[in-house]
Amino acid sequence: MLFYLIKMKKLCLVLMLFSISSAFFFGQQAIKKATALKITESIGIDGILNESVWDKAPWIGDFIQLQPERGKASSLKTIVKILYDENYIYFGYLCYDPQPERIAARITKRDADIKEDDSVYVFIDTFHDRRSCYYFAINLLGTQHDGRATENGRTTDDTWDGLWKSAGQKTDFGWSAEIAIDLSSLKYEPGEDKTWGLSVGRGVPRVLEYSFWTGPLEDAYRVSQFGDLKGLDLEKAGKKFQLIPHVISKVEEGKHTEIEGGMDARYAFSQTISGNLTINPDFATVEADQEQINLTRFELSLREKRNFFLEGSEIYQQRIRLFYTRRISDIYGGTKIYGKSGAYEFSGLSAQTKKDESRREDSANFTVFRLKRDVMKSSSVGFLAANKLVGGKNRGTVGIDTALYFTNTFRFTGQFALSYGDYNRDNIAFFLRPSYDSPTFHIHLRYTHLGRKFRDNANHVGFIRDDNRRELDSRISKVFWLKKGVFERIEYNSNYNYYWGLDGNLRSYDIFQELSFDFKNKFSLDIEHTQEFKGQDDEFFEKDFRNHQTEFELGYNTRE
Repeated sequence: MLFYLIKMKKLCLVLMLFSISSAFFFGQQAIKKATALKITESIGIDGILNESVWDKAPWIGDFIQLQPERGKASSLKTIVKILYDENYIYFGYLCYDPQPERIAARITKRDADIKEDDSVYVFIDTFHDRRSCYYFAINLLGTQHDGRATENGRTTDDTWDGLWKSAGQKTDFGWSAEIAIDLSSLKYEPGEDKTWGLSVGRGVPRVLEYSFWTGPLEDAYRVSQFGDLKGLDLEKAGKKFQLIPHVISKVEEGKHTEIEGGMDARYAFSQTISGNLTINPDFATVEADQEQINLTRFELSLREKRNFFLEGSEIYQQRIRLFYTRRISDIYGGTKIYGKSGAYEFSGLSAQTKKDESRREDSANFTVFRLKRDVMKSSSVGFLAANKLVGGKNRGTVGIDTALYFTNTFRFTGQFALSYGDYNRDNIAFFLRPSYDSPTFHIHLRYTHLGRKFRDNANHVGFIRDDNRRELDSRISKVFWLKKGVFERIEYNSNYNYYWGLDGNLRSYDIFQELSFDFKNKFSLDIEHTQEFKGQDDEFFEKDFRNHQTEFELGYNTRE
């Protein structure tokens, strides 16, 4: 096993060096440009571009495939028209399809993954920083999927929900769609003759084709490769101050009536910086977590659903997670600020929790500050500090991180962190991760170090599943698009994860291998093999545990 692991390490290093050397010869592509027409007429969002103003709108087309034949013209014609007014920016799609009866449209749940349906996409980089963007997608049914992408597409967050309207309609030439995005839900610099980054796309799953106006792209979220939407005359969006009070009463026979009140307030200091204040928020109205059965020794990570914590939450996403909002339970109140100014993006939050009877813990104060600085073309460096103060005792985390893009395909990410509180030894953590990504090939090699007591401090404010580990993780994936024979696509994926305790004992390994085939006769075959090992551990396992599992899955016409 050790000999096999050493061979895998050498193979990963050789492939990584080859990828790095080839990446530096990657050429720069011309930036496409588009314009939008400013209007005063109203637009009805019904999926049909029947208002006369759509006929005057400038349009873009000539989509380029991301897959299956990257760089070639799309096999299906798509036209996108763009309008805007003081309140909305509008996107109208004309999606031509010679077989409209075969258009896939099944998904109806918001923020579900709609790429399995025929779908259209809008990506807008409102700061034109070529690092972050908002994204919007719909299918023929008008089902919405939206979110934010940061760090040149490295991280995405679909918990962000914007204000926008959408609709789709089937037509005799295929289908059409309309999207109207409320400018008040976006952060941008107002003014005349502004430029946004722009990418628009279309997915047709039955032919495995995803194509975009810009390109050839390395990835759909690669913001540095977006085109330009020029000549925008943008005014400040309204609703500078919003106040939402609430009152909750409880009436029970034989008891005194209970009345509670609270409020949520939002103030826009500018179009790019906003502040929020909440007093006695009503978290009881938040969607309940779906029940999960956890048979592992690791804590489950739960999605944040409380509105107060959602805006700007993507800025806290890190591999070593130093701040986790679900550590904050019910609160008396809180305040936060989030925004971007020039090359700096920042967020600050402070909240006072109610006494937690289940944990026998007094009211606690949580404070966090996050700052990111744009560097080079599409890279960033960041700093985060999070603290919990309860009973006069401070516990928390502090750290720096970076995401460096040397080319559109080669990047390096890393992080260094320190936790503090009850333990001041063995309380550091870091990781290093070079990677190469292209539309058909991915490889990375990651080394992570987590001190023996890092989690004990950090989990008062962050989320660390496990510590006392030196971890080596590698992944290789490759897609082969074939135009001859019986295959359309063959895809290979492998992931090797090993970690040792700081004393050198092997604690765990997981090996995953997958081979997928898409046949031209609409059949698909997927083969997966996993190997798992958990070492003897005084706390969790009385003896070594090993598991092998192989799965075969056969499908027919799953793309329609």
